[in-house]
Amino acid sequence: MSRYCPPRPRSSPYITEAGYTRLNDELKFLWKEKRPEVTRKVSEAAAQGDRSENAEYIYGKKQLREIDARVRFLSRRLDELTVVSRPPGNREQVFFGAWVTLENDAGERFRYRLVGPDEFDADPDYISIDSPMARALLKKRVDDEIRITQGDADNAYLITEIDYEGATG
Repeated sequence: MSRYCPPRPRSSPYITEAGYTRLNDELKFLWKEKRPEVTRKVSEAAAQGDRSENAEYIYGKKQLREIDARVRFLSRRLDELTVVSRPPGNREQVFFGAWVTLENDAGERFRYRLVGPDEFDADPDYISIDSPMARALLKKRVDDEIRITQGDADNAYLITEIDYEGATG
């Protein structure tokens, strides 16, 4: 059996200012604070002698590899991202950064913000611009209906509000 996995589709290169700042702060923390601290601990563990059975040394080296991989990923990803800092000219339609209020058939209301794939985990009300729901919402207007298939269920939502206030930060 092969271990081949097809490459993942490229995610959208858009991010909000707050999301970019969060990723950049993580990169700075890893490179300036976390990595030097772990490097110091690894060198102290290495000075104790036999490295083959030294758990602190082995764990520290593993931690360094994980930090280095994350630093490489963040460095590359930050270079290719486009920061969206202004709302679109047409605020009547749903675009990146919009807060959208939806209502389902049962009258329940949900409020989501369309953000980049690198930041949707920062808040439970954020959804990735690459998600099926966000794709269905794009370019829609208030009182438009969208349909989302989730498993066996076909859910209908009515767009009740589109808001860009506070969407820049």
